[in-house]
Amino acid sequence: MKFSTVMSPHLQPVNSVDRVMLQVLLALIPGIAAMTWFFGIGVLINITLAVVVALLAEASILGLRGRPIGSTLKDLSAVVTAVLLAISLPVIAPWWITVVGILFAIVIAKHLYGGLGYNPFNPAMAGYVLLLVSFPMQMTAWLAPIELGSVALNEVDWLKLIFLEQLPANIEFDVITMATPLDSVRTQLGLGRSVPEIKTDSVFGLLAGKGWEWVAGGYLLGGLWLLWRKIIGWQIPVGLLLGLGLFASICYAIDSNQFALPSFHLVAGATMLGAFFIATDPVTAATSVNGRIIYGLLIGSLVYIIRVWGGYPDAMAFAVLLGNLTAPAIDYFTRPRVFGQKA
Repeated sequence: MKFSTVMSPHLQPVNSVDRVMLQVLLALIPGIAAMTWFFGIGVLINITLAVVVALLAEASILGLRGRPIGSTLKDLSAVVTAVLLAISLPVIAPWWITVVGILFAIVIAKHLYGGLGYNPFNPAMAGYVLLLVSFPMQMTAWLAPIELGSVALNEVDWLKLIFLEQLPANIEFDVITMATPLDSVRTQLGLGRSVPEIKTDSVFGLLAGKGWEWVAGGYLLGGLWLLWRKIIGWQIPVGLLLGLGLFASICYAIDSNQFALPSFHLVAGATMLGAFFIATDPVTAATSVNGRIIYGLLIGSLVYIIRVWGGYPDAMAFAVLLGNLTAPAIDYFTRPRVFGQKA
């Protein structure tokens, strides 16, 4: 009798790159929905523009490198990079901000190092930092949430604002923009106010800023879904949140008038987005089990240090890029012992 034989591997992998990326995109939906509700459709315009530019840039570079275009674009890695960068930008950012950031992320931060799997830095965060350092005025113009905004923009107004940088007649940018909760705390502390006094301002909600805490909740929900689906491991998110919360708790215990509650830092800014969607990037993060915990703790600690004593109120992008630098060393010193060999 003739038996059929097949080559290994005999077990098919459960996840492929495109399936993982698709589930990451699905997990982002609750946070994006909350951003759209509280801050307007500008985030959807930015996402659409970013995805189109990312796919065109990826296809162009692949063509120049002589690599297959169709199969690579289908892995959705460029789309994930585009969406992560787009939702990190102010919703009223002009179109050229998005284009410059995406081109840098795809062409320089990703393909200059060899493409997916070879880039040492998170492409979306590299693009974000370039924009923040180069164009601080545009990158710090955040729209007031719907609960505090006094002007309603329709679809045409949004398109004119993003693509022509024009507002409706008799409306100034200062009317529709405001400082983020993190920036507000930082500025008001510099003016001599205490944290309890600052938290009475209208911009703050139950835990963090109005609108912002719901956006964070959306990303937390999506992150928990990724954990449940085993798309990401628990070590980096838990380590990041623990590192940030531990630093915040110590400082709050020392002086509650000068340092905000740990819950504020855990909900404010890009904490949840960074913990579940950015720091967990499998290419640029530490890979060993213990290494991922250390990696997360390091990023969480750096987020707090830069927020409180550094020059940038949010700091997630800078902390992640610094963490990327340390990932190879962390993996080297946390390698698991090979079975049968002494430690």
